[in-house]
Amino acid sequence: MAVLTEEQTMLRDAAKDWTGEKSPVAALRKLRDAKAEFGYDPAAWKEMGEMGWAGVLVPEAHGGSDFGYLSLGLILEETGRTLAASPLVSTALIGATALNLGGTAAQKAAWLPKIAAAECVTALAVDEKAHHHPAGTALEAKTADAGYVLNGKKPFVLDGMAADLFIVAARTSGQAGEEAGITLFLVPADAKGLSRKRLSTVDSRGAADVLFDQVEVGTDAVLGQVDQGFGLLDQILDRARAGLAAEMVGTSAQAFDITLDYLKTRTQFGQLIGTFQALQHRAAKMFTAIEMTRSCVEAALQAIDDNSNDVRALCSLAKAKASETLHLVSNEMVQMHGGIGMTDAHDAGLYLKRARAAEATFGGESFHRDRYASLMGF
Repeated sequence: MAVLTEEQTMLRDAAKDWTGEKSPVAALRKLRDAKAEFGYDPAAWKEMGEMGWAGVLVPEAHGGSDFGYLSLGLILEETGRTLAASPLVSTALIGATALNLGGTAAQKAAWLPKIAAAECVTALAVDEKAHHHPAGTALEAKTADAGYVLNGKKPFVLDGMAADLFIVAARTSGQAGEEAGITLFLVPADAKGLSRKRLSTVDSRGAADVLFDQVEVGTDAVLGQVDQGFGLLDQILDRARAGLAAEMVGTSAQAFDITLDYLKTRTQFGQLIGTFQALQHRAAKMFTAIEMTRSCVEAALQAIDDNSNDVRALCSLAKAKASETLHLVSNEMVQMHGGIGMTDAHDAGLYLKRARAAEATFGGESFHRDRYASLMGF
């Protein structure tokens, strides 16, 4: 595991204290039962901004701390432990990354200070079908006198209902399935012709289908280079995958801790079930998997901070391992809790549902195993 600085240790500890006190699993239950429109508590998001979490990746010149991806990963791991719902991934991670890597001076000045202060929410609109396939972008962006006209649909956009700004992958040339011809656009949520429909998700997070009907944007809305946006999109997605994997490590670790406590207290046939060797072996397998996954995730985040050449491979490795581990631990959490694990009264179901949604986001285990193998020359 990475050796943390004193500042990073303090950041992690502060995140652990805040999530435990202000955003426990009970908070997610409350949001779910209330059918919250955005899928998170705006007051909690504001507090995250006040603590500086939203600006961890934002340069100091724009109001952030420029503290790096490993530092944000430490925060995300703690939010993952309590299933804390927030726009940290969509905004503090993806939005800040997109603007840092591809934004013009004007675009950065307009949006990065708002991100750092948690005064806006951004959303990445990329996939158009059920499976993750960025090159499959088909949403059309035709040139017009004043810029471009966007037409098409982006289903299941994370934090799509709350977003003030959409980062949209559109096709300016070529055919769906080709990497060439993709361009990224910054589209304000109040743009004429843009509409969205709230979705009810299994993990109770915020998402929306977003429709673009003759949405006009100027040339200043282009993020990066026209027709050459896939490379930028790939970089944004890799950072999103590593950050989400950090959150998934936290979810896995907390699910394991809850299960381990149950093994130490539940009695069956007159003895603690934690004394049964078969359950001990299963617990050991989970613990080993979590520690190995944390090492993979921290390696990916550190590689991003160091601008290493193997970022793409390490990010796919991290997401593949996080998906595999969280799948295992969430299943075992339900199984080892027996009958109560199958009821909504216990938190096991909430961890299982979040696991399945996180596994599929930005590419599942099979997607990233295949990508990793390709990048390694197999």
